[in-house]
Amino acid sequence: MSTSTRPLGADIARIAVFAALIVVLGMVVVPLPGGVPITAQTLGVMLAGLVLGARRGALSVLLVLALAAIGLPVLAGGRGGLGVFVGPSAGYLLGWVVGAVVIGFIAHHGRFTWWRAGLAAGIGGILVVYLFGIPVQALVTGVPVGPTALSSLAFLPGDLLKAVAATVLAVALHRAYPRAFENRAPAAVHAA
Repeated sequence: MSTSTRPLGADIARIAVFAALIVVLGMVVVPLPGGVPITAQTLGVMLAGLVLGARRGALSVLLVLALAAIGLPVLAGGRGGLGVFVGPSAGYLLGWVVGAVVIGFIAHHGRFTWWRAGLAAGIGGILVVYLFGIPVQALVTGVPVGPTALSSLAFLPGDLLKAVAATVLAVALHRAYPRAFENRAPAAVHAA
């Protein structure tokens, strides 16, 4: 159980900052065949979950998706509009939300440590996102799940690097400025 002692305005500002980070990281794009580009946006999703926790991290991702839904060019390569939610990358977008929740839950379920942050980024930021993204990409493109999963291996090296980078950045931030992380009541912190 965690309790927040942070004012609502501060939470909204933190959510907005991480949403902006996710948008900015979308400017780094490597197009691939199959309609799903390599971007740095998943790094932003990982950082949002690691720093903000499950609820606030997911809200930052949902803010980005809401901005995309109303047509703002906030996704990779300046994409936006409702069409992105029926395209090949739609499952990955949904996976970002669930991934941020999983990352936040793992990273903040107990004392924040480097191994917990790395595990969270790997499971939530890669495995969960792939579990949502690959089947939807297969469905939209009409390619069977097996070959789609195999082609998705092109994302894995970059995603592993992003998970490492997110872990290193989050651990460094936690050491330098622990107040940036989700406030928790002292009784809610468990020994790792």
